Amino acid sequence: MKKLTRPRKKELRLAELIAIALGGMVGGGIFAILGISVDHIGNATPIAILIGGVLALFAAYSYVKLAGFYKDEGATYSFYKKTFPKYKFASSAIGWLVAFGYISTLSLYAYTFASYLVSVLPVENSSWLNKSVAMGIILLFALVNIFSVKGMGRIEDLMVYTKLIVLLFISGLLAGKGSIENMQPLFESQTTLSSIVIIASLTFVAYEGFQLVIHAYNEMDNPKKNIPRAIYSSILLATLLYVILSVGALASIPKEVIIQDQEYALAAGAEVILGKLGLFLVIFGALLATSSAISGTLFGASRLMARIADDGYFPKVLTKRIKSFIPKNAIIVMCLTSFVLILSGGLQMLLEFGSVTFIIVSFLMAYANFVKRKETKSYTLFTLIAMGGLLIAGISIFWFEYHENKMQLVVILGIYLLLIIASFIYSRKAIGQES
Repeated sequence: MKKLTRPRKKELRLAELIAIALGGMVGGGIFAILGISVDHIGNATPIAILIGGVLALFAAYSYVKLAGFYKDEGATYSFYKKTFPKYKFASSAIGWLVAFGYISTLSLYAYTFASYLVSVLPVENSSWLNKSVAMGIILLFALVNIFSVKGMGRIEDLMVYTKLIVLLFISGLLAGKGSIENMQPLFESQTTLSSIVIIASLTFVAYEGFQLVIHAYNEMDNPKKNIPRAIYSSILLATLLYVILSVGALASIPKEVIIQDQEYALAAGAEVILGKLGLFLVIFGALLATSSAISGTLFGASRLMARIADDGYFPKVLTKRIKSFIPKNAIIVMCLTSFVLILSGGLQMLLEFGSVTFIIVSFLMAYANFVKRKETKSYTLFTLIAMGGLLIAGISIFWFEYHENKMQLVVILGIYLLLIIASFIYSRKAIGQES
């Protein structure tokens, strides 16, 4: 007689899924983007942030539709591979680019966490201390991800929803101490339509992370309903937070301070306006933001890497899972690779690499959904708007990089070349094994 087994209870509910998406989005990015935006378009910064959020919603539409159609935790990689099954090299390249993009942002989140934490410790600041703390926080959340998905979900809940409350509270305090007159005129003399489009494109990268939800497909309750709910809710919450945060900062903190201090602008401004309490709240919020981003990125990206390895485009050792679903080796490799990036430096460049990669793959997902629009029951207009907006965003960032830092653009293109070579080698191996 066949033994009946009880189906494994899915560990992640809607609250955890929203937390994973918000954890990936609201990381260190918003702290740096604020300074760049104010430097280029001044008081129009909230408008650019809002445009970026709208574009993220249109980009997310294709992810949601493809997730419902394919029902695959591989997300970007799997959706492209299944839409264009003949193009194995392209699928391999996308897998390598997305995975390395996640690892680069993971490294930056960790280094940002270390910078804020070390700044309040009673020790002398040093590069090696920052790097040690950065590697330590990655190791901590790697262990949490390996030993307990449920525990990771609960911790992510606590960190994400606490940081939202803290950051909104900071924004309210700053807005209350500030004056709306400081945001006048809305469009200053140096602000042009093209500059707003460029900054909106750069701001779009602050929404990177919503697709991490799909990597938990096999570990969530009711994916058909919860994936769209989690993704759309998280983008709307992130947009609201970013807009309120930027309005509060512009209303109370001198633009010169925001521009000069960049990612530390909120901390510096809050200390001047609100005293030590303001400084503590901003640093606490930054630590929560980067911590949840680290945890969420480790969770989603490790599952993506294991899925790619299943198809032979990554080393087979990454396919190993414990408890049937936790990709232990992929988490370990992410840790070790991020350690190398942290020790080598150049994290700002790696963030730009991850940003450009996110826009490119989002465009490819919109195109894939356009091709499958009848099967996914998608509105053609929505996919065309996403494709057009992402194409403009990608061109804008490359144009910005070319004029602002040509050397950094060359390095980014060099990384793309190396990853394409690696993906080509593994795609040939996979084809050889199939034949």
